[in-house]
Amino acid sequence: MPGLIGKKIGMTSIFSAEGKNIPCTVIEAGPCVVTQIKTKEKDGYDALQIAYEDKSEKNSTKALVGHFAKANTAPKRKVVEFAGLYSEFKLGEVLTVGEMLKTDRWVDIVGYSKGKGFQGVVKRHGFRGVGDATHGQHNRLRAPGSLGASSHPSRVFKGMRMAGQTGNKRVMVVNISIVKLIPEKNLLIIKGSVPGPNGSYLIINK
Repeated sequence: MPGLIGKKIGMTSIFSAEGKNIPCTVIEAGPCVVTQIKTKEKDGYDALQIAYEDKSEKNSTKALVGHFAKANTAPKRKVVEFAGLYSEFKLGEVLTVGEMLKTDRWVDIVGYSKGKGFQGVVKRHGFRGVGDATHGQHNRLRAPGSLGASSHPSRVFKGMRMAGQTGNKRVMVVNISIVKLIPEKNLLIIKGSVPGPNGSYLIINK
């Protein structure tokens, strides 16, 4: 079965029946519209394309406006494909969290982690630094240290932990338990945290 596209609203906590405080993430999941059904004969592979969140027609290209018009819906901000043959769905069908996840207890969620820009090895990889401030260390406290031998191999090996772009990576969190569904408000409440800042898009896989 396919999943849904959602948006991270924020975090809260819910008390369980035993009185335990459970940290939870609130996600606005859908409603999503089926905008294209791809087949192996026509497109070379089977997939279901769904879209989420309306956007104004003036901010969309004519090609996209025409594409969404085939599904009899307004232009959308986020489009995702789910690979596989889904003959039970129809073009223009609206998928809601109440219908899609009413029997599910666990989901996998994909998002992009918070981007932190270019960072050094202490923040990026948890390095301790080079000793204490005494004994002539001067400004080497957060330095990475040696990168390898000089004459041989005379290069830096791939995968060496060094400074660089941190965060902004595609991350999947698997087997997250569903705490509560609020279908009338398209809300999904799950246990724990998910990658990304508030307002970021998420892909919810069944």
